[in-house]
Amino acid sequence: MKQQLLILIILMLSLSNLTAQKQQVMTKELMSDAYWKIWNPEVQAKIDHDIDKYRKADAVLKLEGIPTGTKVIIEQISHQFLFGGNIFLFGNFESPEQNRKYENTFGALFNTATIPFYWKTLEQEQGKLRYEAGSSYEYRRPPTDPVVEFCESRGINMNGHAIIYGMRKWGQPEWMPEERKKMEKYFESHIRELAERYKGRLQRWDIVNEPTDQANRGIMPDDYTYKSYLSAMKYFPDSVQLNINDSDMHWDMTLFRRYLEIVRNLIDREIRIDNVGVQMHIFNPEESRRIANGAEILTPDKIYERLNLMSDAGRPLHVSEVTISAPDDTEEGKSIQADIARNFYRLWFSYSNVMGITWWNVVDGGAAPGEPSFSGIYDKELNSKPVYYALDTLINHEWKTNITVRTDKNGQLKFRGFKGGYRITWVDESGKKHKAEFDLKEDGDGLH
Repeated sequence: MKQQLLILIILMLSLSNLTAQKQQVMTKELMSDAYWKIWNPEVQAKIDHDIDKYRKADAVLKLEGIPTGTKVIIEQISHQFLFGGNIFLFGNFESPEQNRKYENTFGALFNTATIPFYWKTLEQEQGKLRYEAGSSYEYRRPPTDPVVEFCESRGINMNGHAIIYGMRKWGQPEWMPEERKKMEKYFESHIRELAERYKGRLQRWDIVNEPTDQANRGIMPDDYTYKSYLSAMKYFPDSVQLNINDSDMHWDMTLFRRYLEIVRNLIDREIRIDNVGVQMHIFNPEESRRIANGAEILTPDKIYERLNLMSDAGRPLHVSEVTISAPDDTEEGKSIQADIARNFYRLWFSYSNVMGITWWNVVDGGAAPGEPSFSGIYDKELNSKPVYYALDTLINHEWKTNITVRTDKNGQLKFRGFKGGYRITWVDESGKKHKAEFDLKEDGDGLH
């Protein structure tokens, strides 16, 4: 029975790999020559070089008292890099099976989740916050306590999004006063309440979201971005990372420079900014088709230019919101979405200053009103789309190190692997099985 089960698992894995390989061939044929001229072999070679340089390290393991040539199985069990999605549809589906599949995405594919803490829907009635299970239903805004508890149970890194939203229309409750000075006390008390309720349970928070578009934000307290971070620094523990989040890689460089100025101004005023969020939303399905046809939109050069500029803030970058629409709901359209995503993810992963990537809407039809319906990694019935397999191939296969090596005469072994957590196993001369774990973060890490 065990042998039959093993054969079945091997066959399933083989079929999965064949599906991924077939998908890559199909998308190569779908994308135009002009597209591949932009994403040419020189660009791909640079990406490969930088992935090896920045995402891998040389491990050294010294295993005492075992003979030369002992076989050691090395298994990567976690990534240092953060791969995530927003978890806005937690508990939202009709069937338990669909809810489980959605939940299992966090752990099986993603190691981090962005949790919605939009004040507008969190505290619709002043003083009554939708934290607990059983709170009133709001689309894409599940009660936050059950989501945090779920992520803790799976060891999922968490990002709270977003405490203060620069666009008042989307961020603040309807009961908020229309006077700048009166608003200030509510801003500080809201930040304090979240910090006291969740303490250090969430690893990261977007303290202020999208502060750059000041002309269209509506009434907000003067210098609210600075004051919000002062409150966050006062109430959150030092272990919690404080993020800022804005921009879109479509922006021209003038707007990007304005965003950079805001970030650097905060840092110069001794505000703690741990990560800088940069976004990329292809909301228009037609834009994806134009990209596939070779339009010079979001080219590697343009992406590098924006990442280079924002790196001048001296802080890690989080590609914090990614939307890649399929041109349509056909198999061809889904395959185009997968190929576009694969190249973007490879470039972002290769960039030394990027610390994570977050896919924004995980399921088709699960976006905000007015946003595209075909931008998920699952369709509306939670069936995996080609883009899911493209990301899974990268995250769980190409970018994970699983090898078998043998010790030298000193009981030592070395290997170069992707940064993250590792488990090693070996059998000693008596037949006893041993296990050990370590984190590979930089050259020389291992077991000594």
